[in-house]
Amino acid sequence: MDHRIRPLALAMALAFAIPAQAQDNTALAEIVVSAERDQTAGSTTQLEGDKLRRQGARSSDVAGLLQDVPGVSFYGAGAVSSLPVIHGLADDRLRIKIDGMDLIASCPNHMNPALSYLDPSQVGTLTVYAGISPVSQGGDSIGGSIVAETRAPEFAAPGERLFKGEVGAFYRSNNDARGANASATAATENISLSYTGAYSEADNYTAGRDFKNYTATGRAGERMARDEVGSTSYKTGNHTLGLAVKNANHLFEVKLGYQDMPEQLYPNQRMDLLDNEQKRINLRWLGEYDWGKLEARAYHETVDHFMDFGKDKRFWYGSNSGGVEGSPCTPIRYAGDPLGTCAAGMPMITRSKTSGFSLKADIQLNPRDQLRVGSELQQYRLDDWWPDSGGNMGPGTFVNINDGERDRKALFAEWESRASTNWMTLLGLRYERVTMNAGDVVGYNPAGTGNQGRDANLFNATDRSRSDNNWDLTALARYTAHAGLDIELGFARKTRSPSLYEAYPWSTWPMAATMNNFVGDGNGYVGNPDLKPEKAHKLSATFDWHDAERQHELKLTPYYTHVTDFIDAVQWDAATNAPQAAPLRYQFTVLRYANHSARLYGFDLSGKMPLAQSSIGELGLNGMLSYTRGKNRKTGDNLYNIMPLNAKLTLTQRTGAWDNALEVVGVTSKKKVSEVRNEMKTSGYSLVNLRFSHAWKQVRFDFGVENLFDRYYEMPLGGAYLGQGRTMSMNPPVGDGMIGWGTVVPGMGRSLYAGINVKF
Repeated sequence: MDHRIRPLALAMALAFAIPAQAQDNTALAEIVVSAERDQTAGSTTQLEGDKLRRQGARSSDVAGLLQDVPGVSFYGAGAVSSLPVIHGLADDRLRIKIDGMDLIASCPNHMNPALSYLDPSQVGTLTVYAGISPVSQGGDSIGGSIVAETRAPEFAAPGERLFKGEVGAFYRSNNDARGANASATAATENISLSYTGAYSEADNYTAGRDFKNYTATGRAGERMARDEVGSTSYKTGNHTLGLAVKNANHLFEVKLGYQDMPEQLYPNQRMDLLDNEQKRINLRWLGEYDWGKLEARAYHETVDHFMDFGKDKRFWYGSNSGGVEGSPCTPIRYAGDPLGTCAAGMPMITRSKTSGFSLKADIQLNPRDQLRVGSELQQYRLDDWWPDSGGNMGPGTFVNINDGERDRKALFAEWESRASTNWMTLLGLRYERVTMNAGDVVGYNPAGTGNQGRDANLFNATDRSRSDNNWDLTALARYTAHAGLDIELGFARKTRSPSLYEAYPWSTWPMAATMNNFVGDGNGYVGNPDLKPEKAHKLSATFDWHDAERQHELKLTPYYTHVTDFIDAVQWDAATNAPQAAPLRYQFTVLRYANHSARLYGFDLSGKMPLAQSSIGELGLNGMLSYTRGKNRKTGDNLYNIMPLNAKLTLTQRTGAWDNALEVVGVTSKKKVSEVRNEMKTSGYSLVNLRFSHAWKQVRFDFGVENLFDRYYEMPLGGAYLGQGRTMSMNPPVGDGMIGWGTVVPGMGRSLYAGINVKF
């Protein structure tokens, strides 16, 4: 074990660093995004420009672009849909916006999170509020905020015409990933028309060694190598069309977005995404006046989402399949089972509509004080149903969520003051009203297995409507002690109401419950309409030491969060419809959401320093170190999916048009795990990555090697491996075509990548 941790110890002993953050870029004077600009302020990080987008050669996952931000980690999911985590809080606990739109994952497994609707080549800026999030950056969340913006519109110089474009392609060896992207802009002085599009696909990836002792996939005649990580392939296409018109101090924008994702398989879910179509329209008006800025935005999104078993998971279920694994079967009809025992897959359909409106004003009260006020409205509608496929999955349609409604209305005010050159303060207050409801439900067969009739009747008899009045408060102060030290102190009270998928999934039947799982732990989850909103109180501080040119930096951010009514879970006994009398261990189980109390604390350390300048170029050292601890204060259990102590150390070299790096990643073993979820422990590991980039005037070439030494490792937040075989069995017997509880999704083995980008 020790030899795996040495790079981590080395990283702790040296200076640490990250890219940095920039100021607000919504003013008309900043419409054209600079080629490269990364800056930081306190615990806020903003990434921009070509430097950000060229990471697409290494990954097609937009969330993965944040891997160099301290305090940010990722839940394992589909290859382009990982869920970012900030200081131990993830998914719906974060506020994630794309071009000002609040988008919601419309899937019982959260297979279509907001950032999955963009390709890295389409991103203009990514801003992460890892510490104290301003109330102006959204509510209904208790973690940080992530704001993604597509490329800003560009206009021609007065009296001229502008036409520019960009094309690119990439390839990765391990999973045969390939893709291409293109963008084009045609503009006059006042009108700009733009398009960005990207397509990518990949096969399953392989781990650094064999990690399972079986090859069955559940499909007749189909086998899988023991080092192949099943259900990790994908295909996706994303397109954005934009029109912008400016006149004097006014800017009007229309952006149309479209995603067609024919396939994204999931190694830690029992189902796969087999079609996802998203359409969105986003209207924005921005006016700049002597007193400040006024912005209005309206948007609408529709999602059609379909799930079933992908190519690596068993499709046919039945007792008379002729003894051939995964082969079609003929229904056998008998008393008590009028449909027989044959089921062809398990189709699951989700459709949603999201509409939103916001109006915001930035008012310059005087040279020192700025007031931001605004209102936001959001209307969300969701239907989730599973058609009859035979056997126990029939004869009717299973209605998981019927006419789900979740509406938000918000008002906020935020005062930013610069009393002197040394002090900046920010004080914000936000009120939000969240209303929710859902209609009656029904199972496949009210008299069928799994207490479907009992659970549906109990659910339908309850009052499912709810209204929450939520208050957020943010107070932050930044003090420049001297030219080489900035100190930021902050406090926040944040509130989040439960999601539709936490409140309304109603069935305790293990088969149905396992379909409602967005954390990838292999368990089944039952909703709870009586959940209270989560209320988090967070303290954060940032100490930023640096020289005048910021060639040397060292930044430390400790934090502490106390959460009242934290939404955790308890193991549930379907037979008695009550909590389990004795906990079940070392297996998958059914859980029900419940309010508890929790605390999270930790720190981020980052920095950079130049090493030398010689004939081989400029050498520098960047690095970061992060630690998070999360605990359920009611039960004493550890919180789920908390990233262990981890570090990254990067040796950079720049000479001429070359920009190269040698990166070492170290992660300690994960020993503190959630017992209620039977979370699996993972071992520590270290990885080495090589990166090279060469840029000409209009051409850039990126290439490198990930996991240079082909190390085998288990992803601490990767979840339970469910990537192949008979995934419908919660705890299958040994040798039944799918490994049961006990295997974590492994990371990717060695992979060579290359990407080229040409501008014209």
